Amino acid sequence: MKKIILNCALLIMLLSLTVEPVLSSPARPEKVFGWIEEGILLPENIAVKIKLDTGALTSSMDAKDLKRFQKDGEEWIRFNVKVKDTKTKKVSSALFERRIERNVKVRGAGGAEHRPVVMMTMCIGDKIYKEEFSLKDRGEMNYPVLIGRRTLEALGAVDVSRKFTEEPHCS
Repeated sequence: MKKIILNCALLIMLLSLTVEPVLSSPARPEKVFGWIEEGILLPENIAVKIKLDTGALTSSMDAKDLKRFQKDGEEWIRFNVKVKDTKTKKVSSALFERRIERNVKVRGAGGAEHRPVVMMTMCIGDKIYKEEFSLKDRGEMNYPVLIGRRTLEALGAVDVSRKFTEEPHCS
C-alpha cells in the first residue's frame, strides 16, 4: 500500500510540473497602448491626440459648428474639428462631412441630450479602425477624440502609466 501511495504522490508531482506553466502564464495582449495616443483621421490624414477612455462606451469627438443637412435623401452633418499638432503645437481646424448613422441619448451630470453619431475611420498604431463617434461641441478640450470601450475592445489593453506608445503608420 505504501508503494502505491508513493507512486501516486510521485505521479501527481510530475503532472503538476508539466501543468503549472500553462496555468500560471496569463494571455498577454498583442499591444498595450497608453491612455493618450496619436491617431490619424482618414481619409483626410489629420493627426489628432486621442484619449483612450475606459469610462465611455461609444467613442466621441469634440466637434464645432455642427450643421445638419440633407444629401441624396439622407441626413448628413458638417462639422469642424480643432486639432493641435503634437510636434509643432500648431492649432488648425478641419472641416468634415459625414452621414448621420443614428442619434444617441447621452446622460451626464448636466442632464440628458441627443447627439448625432457618425462613422469615422482612424489609424491607431498600425491598424485602421472604422468606428461610430458621437459629436458634441465640448468647449476647449485637450483631447478632441475620446476612444470608448467598443473601440478599445478591438484595439487592446490600456496602461494608464504610459502615453504616446506608438506613432500611427497605416498604409
